[in-house]
Amino acid sequence: MNQQSKGGLSRQLGLVALAATGICSMLGASVYVVPFMIQRSVPDIGPYVLPAFMMAAIPALLAACAYAILASAMPRAGGSYIYASRGLNPYLGFVASFSQWFGLSIAIGVISYIIIPFVRDVAVALEWDAWANWLEIGSVRLILALALLWLFVGINVVGLRFYERTLIPLMVVMFGLGLIVIVAGFYFSPETFAAELLEREGRQIPETQSTYSFGTLLTAAALLFSSFIGFDSIAQAGGEAKRPQRNLPIAIAIAVLGVGTYYFLFTAAVYHVVPWSFVAEEALQKDISAPGLLSYVLSPGWSVAIILGAAIALINDLPAMLLSVSRLMFAWAEDGIFPRAVAKIHSKYNTPYIALLASGGMASIGILGSHLAGDFFLGIDIMVTAMLVNFLLMCITVISLPRYNPTLAKEVAVFKNRSLQLVLAISGAVLLTVFLVVHTSKDLQAEVDAWYFHSTWVWLLVLGLASIIFLWKLRQLKQNDTSVYEAFKQLPPE
Repeated sequence: MNQQSKGGLSRQLGLVALAATGICSMLGASVYVVPFMIQRSVPDIGPYVLPAFMMAAIPALLAACAYAILASAMPRAGGSYIYASRGLNPYLGFVASFSQWFGLSIAIGVISYIIIPFVRDVAVALEWDAWANWLEIGSVRLILALALLWLFVGINVVGLRFYERTLIPLMVVMFGLGLIVIVAGFYFSPETFAAELLEREGRQIPETQSTYSFGTLLTAAALLFSSFIGFDSIAQAGGEAKRPQRNLPIAIAIAVLGVGTYYFLFTAAVYHVVPWSFVAEEALQKDISAPGLLSYVLSPGWSVAIILGAAIALINDLPAMLLSVSRLMFAWAEDGIFPRAVAKIHSKYNTPYIALLASGGMASIGILGSHLAGDFFLGIDIMVTAMLVNFLLMCITVISLPRYNPTLAKEVAVFKNRSLQLVLAISGAVLLTVFLVVHTSKDLQAEVDAWYFHSTWVWLLVLGLASIIFLWKLRQLKQNDTSVYEAFKQLPPE
């Protein structure tokens, strides 16, 4: 029989499903584009993309350690909110997780919307011109994006078994198609690429010099850090994990190390066959991606498979991210700082269906915003800001936990040595602060048409809204119970 909490959540997710949740939240189509378009965003990065990736992985690994420590002590739905509210401060826990929920929900909408052009590219590659033209129609793209989103909302509502049976096979296909890039990149040589380029276009590999600087490397690493966002979705599913004190930390480790290794191999493979100087020159002139770069050495059929892999990687984001954001809402509602109705559990499927529907509604706004404004990256930038702050709070929570909540601190089951905890948490806090400053500075210095296209100001507005909600609900809670803050130190009932 499934272990079930008083709220009705059912512990059905095993280690594989938990790891898949984190992996699919982290792995999107960005790996097919960002490591190459970064030559435009950070023009002097040149041959140092791989070192920048490794630098980006360091704060991600430290944040993952903080999550693993806290997950082992507080295995409940709503992960990051529960950790910060029980280990640091309930106000900080709510406002940070609310901005996280907002950013991720909008990002879900953005992802749903940009999946359609990837499907269109598959149709173009297969010379299905009629289908490709149909997918170019704005209204068709909008309707299909909404339909895809709500399909995965439905899959999440129907239950964890259906969720698991959908997510894991898609993940296997995604890795299989991505493996084509890795094998091809290391199989073919730069000389083969140069010969094909000369034969097809009469061009030679440009000879370009790169000027290295630590500042350039740091800027690139801050941009690439977004590739590691998503493993926290494992923590949000803490209330539905089997053997949570063991499986949650292990799943986080598998997701971060597995995805990090995959990113590194994928990027190294493409840069092995395609010289960085060619990538840099192309990126300055047009949008480029792994399929386009490898099309010089691969047959059209294999190129189509790579594009399909990118589309599946995007699709895989949706069910895992929906699970993550809905469990945050569920946890708020259980604590009484969000309408209690949001914590309702489906009588048949044991899923927080109201929270899922609400998250789907917010993601739909993200789709409409992308369609009307045509600005995909604002939603992604808001998510990155929110997640950097959230990761930073997790590191601070590890530092504060023994003082703020010694009872829960005793439940920590990984990295039990306090000195090691402090080294990991303080190092993570310092590096994440640096990345947050770099990301914020880049955003505020960007030239945009209006102030609300700066993700930092939008994030601050969301933070203000979260503060109003929290103070309003806290006042209501205090009218019924004067020991509210003591209640916040207890975990929700199992």
